[in-house]
Amino acid sequence: MTSTPLREPRGTAHRATPPPGGEPGARSQARAGQPTRTLRVGPRRPAGRKVAYLYLAPALTLYTAFVGLPWLHTVWLSFFAWDGVTAGTWVGLDNYRQVLTDPALRASVLHALGFIGFYSLLPIALGLLLAAVIGGRGGRRYPVSRTVLFLPQVVPLVAVGVTWKWMYSTDGIVNQGLRAIGLGSMTRAWLGDFTWAYVAVGLVGTWVMLGLCLVVFQAGIQKIDTSLYEAARLDGAGPVREFFAVTLPGLRAEIGVAMTITVIAALASFDVVYVTTGGGPGDSTTVPGVLIYRLAFTNGEVGAACALAVVLSALIALVVLGINRITGEKD
Repeated sequence: MTSTPLREPRGTAHRATPPPGGEPGARSQARAGQPTRTLRVGPRRPAGRKVAYLYLAPALTLYTAFVGLPWLHTVWLSFFAWDGVTAGTWVGLDNYRQVLTDPALRASVLHALGFIGFYSLLPIALGLLLAAVIGGRGGRRYPVSRTVLFLPQVVPLVAVGVTWKWMYSTDGIVNQGLRAIGLGSMTRAWLGDFTWAYVAVGLVGTWVMLGLCLVVFQAGIQKIDTSLYEAARLDGAGPVREFFAVTLPGLRAEIGVAMTITVIAALASFDVVYVTTGGGPGDSTTVPGVLIYRLAFTNGEVGAACALAVVLSALIALVVLGINRITGEKD
């Protein structure tokens, strides 16, 4: 009895089993000297970069038009003696020599550097402490406190300056509070005191920047793996050791961001100082921002004001670069 071989159904192609060496087509192409195609895995970088530049183009265009080009124009004006109305006179680097040799201008830069302690270091330290208490161990607690502390970031700085100027006045809430607790001998006109005016203005900056640092650090705490806290507690770590062993290392990037923002705010401070003291009493609270305004709009020395602005922007860039080198992630 003869057996009939089974036929494959119509529409199905016969698929041969490839030999161990690979596909027969590939082997035949290799024997014939033809190049074989290799499959690339991963994104195509040139196309991805082009798409990224297209997305960034609108923002870069606006930034160049309203920041980059005006800054270059400021650099150009810094080489002239110009009052803002009549034709300017080319003076070269004389305006920069004035900025670097004038004691008043150098004192203003030192005041701005001193504000880093009030605008940056104090808010970061207090923000870390409050973030550990309010939102420690990955939790979300006390939302009302976070909202109240963040309010200074929403209020315009001019309004902040006006409010604190009233609070620091002779009959303001600060002196009233001191009298209420029996410290009437410490009351004074805080913003008119040569010793305490600088500290008073600096503490306003601390109050303004504290909420920002707190929100940034709380956002960073949320991304820390909770298993790290559990492991620290299993090892017997208390709240203090847990903060320094888990929370603080996990917030390295956020600390860098907060320090960059607050240092820029300290060096470029103008609104609060101008509204509260105007740079006084004397020159005890004068900062470069106030001097730039005076030189350009009061004294008619636009070239010197532009030179001081360029020096200030270079100083900010150097400080921010140093912060990024210190707080940046190391490979």
